[in-house]
Amino acid sequence: MLTVLAGGVGAARFLLGAVEAVDADRVTAIVNVGDDTVLHGLEVSPDLDTIVYTLAGAIDPDRGWGRRDESWRAIGEVRRLADSAGIRADDPNGNDAAGWFALGDLDLGTHLYRTSRRRAGAALSAVTAEIAGSWGLDLRIIPVTDDPLRTVLETTDGRRLSFQEYFVRERHDVAVRRVDLEGREQARPAPGVIEAIREAGVVVIAPSNPVVSTGPVLSVPGVEDAVHSVRDRVVAISPIVGGAALKGPADRLLRELGHEPSVVGVAEWYAPIAGTLVVDRVDAALAGRVEAAGVRCIVTDTVMGPPGVAAALARTCIDAVGTGSQP
Repeated sequence: MLTVLAGGVGAARFLLGAVEAVDADRVTAIVNVGDDTVLHGLEVSPDLDTIVYTLAGAIDPDRGWGRRDESWRAIGEVRRLADSAGIRADDPNGNDAAGWFALGDLDLGTHLYRTSRRRAGAALSAVTAEIAGSWGLDLRIIPVTDDPLRTVLETTDGRRLSFQEYFVRERHDVAVRRVDLEGREQARPAPGVIEAIREAGVVVIAPSNPVVSTGPVLSVPGVEDAVHSVRDRVVAISPIVGGAALKGPADRLLRELGHEPSVVGVAEWYAPIAGTLVVDRVDAALAGRVEAAGVRCIVTDTVMGPPGVAAALARTCIDAVGTGSQP
């Protein structure tokens, strides 16, 4: 069984390759929920939805998030009303109403369904399985926890922003000095999470932002310990290529929090829990420094744009465990 710790677009693209490399019913994705939020009274789970839409072939290929062939009439009307009332996105008494987070009309259907089921008492993991099943997906997609877990970023000017406020409203163009995970002490792993880690032949840490994507996954009590217990079978993929993130603020967040924004910094971040780090050919010259951090280094193509790269990357991760993962 292949278990993937996942969050964001990079993880979704890797999982698309993973289900090419092995039978989908042997793949489990344990997904970040620190990005989850409530907007207009609706429960929104961006990472879960990005993964479901990508694997279902329903993702918008240009944006990398949201639905293909989307329309925007509902949020357009919200913005019209907000503009008429003078409500701004930075108004603490009504920033949801400003419509700064674009929810498409088709995407709204997912959030309406999730919210209705959650208010009826269904756990997030159960609702996620229902949504994935509606698309005919055979892999298991599990939120890391059914309990509230929220990523909060403290900026250098003292503001505390939810992840979506930071990432979408502020376009991650603010400096961060601290990242908190509210609710992590009370959170419990969702059903099946710990077993999926301990029983996996290979555990892959997807090329996701280590601070705000896989960090929240590992923060849930019991999850990091479970990953550490199978360290020899854990393969992490660097989201940093050539000293920069392919998408999003991973490089800046690492730097702002005092870590080297390179594959070496990623190796140091994951060394306690991963036996192997996969890096792109661009970073081949840093392989020695990666191994000096205490992880085996494998160099291959990791940029999952061209066809076949994601599946080949998944096979590389699987083969890495078969050939041993100690540096």
